[in-house]
Amino acid sequence: MSSPHPFFRHRRALLSAGMLLPLSCWVLPGQAATHTPLQPMLAKPWQATLHPADFLVSEKLDGVRALWDGNTLRFRSGRPIAAPAWFLAGLPQAKLDGELWLGRRSFDALSAVVRKELAVDGEWRSLVYWVFDLPGDAGRFAERALRLSELVEASQQPWLQAVSQTRVADAAALQLRLNEVVEAGGEGLVLHRADALWAPGRSDALRKLKAVPDEEGLVLAHIAGRGKYQGRMGALLLQTPEGQRFALGSGFSDALRANPPPVGALVSYRYRDRTATGLPRFASFLRVRQAE
Repeated sequence: MSSPHPFFRHRRALLSAGMLLPLSCWVLPGQAATHTPLQPMLAKPWQATLHPADFLVSEKLDGVRALWDGNTLRFRSGRPIAAPAWFLAGLPQAKLDGELWLGRRSFDALSAVVRKELAVDGEWRSLVYWVFDLPGDAGRFAERALRLSELVEASQQPWLQAVSQTRVADAAALQLRLNEVVEAGGEGLVLHRADALWAPGRSDALRKLKAVPDEEGLVLAHIAGRGKYQGRMGALLLQTPEGQRFALGSGFSDALRANPPPVGALVSYRYRDRTATGLPRFASFLRVRQAE
């Protein structure tokens, strides 16, 4: 049997699409699993009906998600990250969830560094591991954030930092905070219910807010083009994180229409708002998410 596509890490979406789980999740007969990768807590879009005062707010970093289980640093998929030995040795034994970060508007340069099979020591010296949660910890998020700050301070590693968590009083204050972050070159905000317990998977307790929202979809099929797009891809049939399906047909270059993202790939797209049934409205292709 051939190896499954590297994007086979979004289990719920792939199962409903009839695809396989990643090889790292398989256990052959008579073989014990060597590890159980941490499953991250994933955010849903912010809704105006929610009350900002119930949440702790932080900047949404445009980095690469990295989970530390006390022994191994992994991508969100569970695949190990080839980090330098000094970097790993400086991490605490506690489980951490965070993002490797190089700076605002530096995602492509960061991605090139952390996805190398052999780490380049000098490149990693420029990175910061911003951590924002303690996976599996029994406390509520406000308590976890406090313990995380204490843990990071005790580590005395300048490249290990705790994401700052603040409160806002109302929707007006939240919008002001979003404007400040975007004007400074940031992506947006993350909001985490202060009283929420940790739980893996997509959660109502964890929200993201951007000036222009975006999300990821799984490519299920290519829809043939018509008219000027005859003989090329006209749209991608995507499946959203919630399991809904829609056709994404705008935002593609001619080169991408001639050589579209393959079935099984994850792509990011921007959208303006949602329809009454929850589908993205005025969606436009952003980029292919690189395999992890």
